[in-house]
Amino acid sequence: MTALPGSRGTMALIPRRQTGESMNKKSHFDRAGVEQTMQTYFDGLYEGDADKLAHVFHPTSALTWEQDGALQVLSRDAWLKVVRERPSPKSQQLARDDGILLLDHSSPTTAFVKVKCQIPPRHFTDYLSLIHIDGRWQIVQKVYAVAMTL
Repeated sequence: MTALPGSRGTMALIPRRQTGESMNKKSHFDRAGVEQTMQTYFDGLYEGDADKLAHVFHPTSALTWEQDGALQVLSRDAWLKVVRERPSPKSQQLARDDGILLLDHSSPTTAFVKVKCQIPPRHFTDYLSLIHIDGRWQIVQKVYAVAMTL
């Protein structure tokens, strides 16, 4: 971005034209790649497959949620341990209902995905931030809310 003087002493930012060497190596958004990452995420959740989940979550990622008015944060590795130790929804023959509710991107290498999934009686809404790094889409942050059904 280049700063230009605006009216009344303010500065306006305008994007630089990307040409030649300044262009991103990745010049288009890979929606299919994000969708495949989400499918691996859904399959990993339902099957209780921590290895599938580890593949789509960046090692530095964390899960964040609110509980009783307090912010809760769980590292990816601590969460994967929980996944490995609990029975999978599939092994319990629980209903599967997952899907992408919203997919947005701000560049060819960043994406935001809102999804629904469930481990009855818990129904989750996940807000996932993804970055395309090391040749693949990875979830770098998960913020979620859970609703219980009777």
